[in-house]
Amino acid sequence: MILYHEYPFMHVEHVWFNKFMKTATLHWQKINRVVAKNDCTSTYQAQKKKLKTSLKHVGKVSITTDLWKSSGQRIQYMVGTGHYVDEDWKLQKRVFSFCNVPPPYTGVIISNALYKRLVDWNIENKVATITVDNASYNDVALRNLKSTFQLLKKKLPLDGKRFHVRCCAHILNLMVQDGLSEIKWITNYIRDGAKYLIHSEACLTQFSDIAKQLKLPSQKLILDCPTRWNSTYMMLSVALEFKDVFSMYSEMDVDFSYVPTYEELERVENVYQFLKIFNDVTNIISGCEYPTSNLFLIEVWRVKEILDKIQ
Repeated sequence: MILYHEYPFMHVEHVWFNKFMKTATLHWQKINRVVAKNDCTSTYQAQKKKLKTSLKHVGKVSITTDLWKSSGQRIQYMVGTGHYVDEDWKLQKRVFSFCNVPPPYTGVIISNALYKRLVDWNIENKVATITVDNASYNDVALRNLKSTFQLLKKKLPLDGKRFHVRCCAHILNLMVQDGLSEIKWITNYIRDGAKYLIHSEACLTQFSDIAKQLKLPSQKLILDCPTRWNSTYMMLSVALEFKDVFSMYSEMDVDFSYVPTYEELERVENVYQFLKIFNDVTNIISGCEYPTSNLFLIEVWRVKEILDKIQ
């Protein structure tokens, strides 16, 4: 339960949790957080050993790695995911590492951290490709990793010709971000309006009441993260559904000046339709239960054909 729901270890010490368990079974014995932690660690070690054994029969593993920052802790983590075909010819996905990488975030440090994880899992000789985004430190990291392979006389995948692969979804992200920069005043306008409402409980309640009167879907306003275009897509989607609510709310709140005109709403609609194409393509090539690299060219070509029609 702790592992599945990511509960804190101290959950087992909560009074009402223990009362519940005692009611469920008279044989319940209270445990403390240390015991819970040790049990979870033992489970992890057992599963790791099992996975290591199964990887002995795997020929090649494709690695995807990225840096991830915890907003609450402000700690940078490196995540490493492996995709491989098992003995039953089924595509498998496993997270091999989720480790803290302290600053500075240089290519050499990232390379060393990744190589240690490959060695830990005994797959340093089974790497088919390593997929990363276009951050400059990743270029350095992969060059350094390749040098490490050669220095230690490890076998390079495909003679090293296709060792370094760009993330297809990240390439699409760069395309969308470039396009969004041209119409950022539209998205900023919608974003400011959503921010105004979300940051006030009274405003949000009044806005929701109007939506209920108009019998609109009971979804909430979304404030996007500007660096994640798919969240901008979702924000615009909700804003279009609430376009009449924005207009009615402005009549009740004189300080609310974020009501798009008819022409601006038309542009928002066009932007939304544009982003929907990229969202559909991203969902297709981001699948984890089927091969995706063979789909990228087809889907990008579909995007090109649509953009040609728009021009």
